[in-house]
Amino acid sequence: MAEKMTRRATSQSEAVQQIRDGETFAMNLPVFGKLEIPRPEQLAYYGGLAALAAFELIDWPVALVIAAGHLLASNHHSKVLEELGEAIGEV
Repeated sequence: MAEKMTRRATSQSEAVQQIRDGETFAMNLPVFGKLEIPRPEQLAYYGGLAALAAFELIDWPVALVIAAGHLLASNHHSKVLEELGEAIGEV
């Protein structure tokens, strides 16, 4: 019973924020300020796109559009999951 109370003490949004904080890595750079580094699987994806563009298998503008689309989709995806989790938590 006490375990359930401990679990409920943390809200859904706080839990999501803790997960995001655990997944992200940030560096403080003098000129740019705080720079967040993507997760390793995302770095591999962007590296693969860069390699395809470097070997001229795809054009640079195409690689940039694909990377931007991937970035926007992943941000939107996490936002939708966060809202869904909050809705479930309220029920």
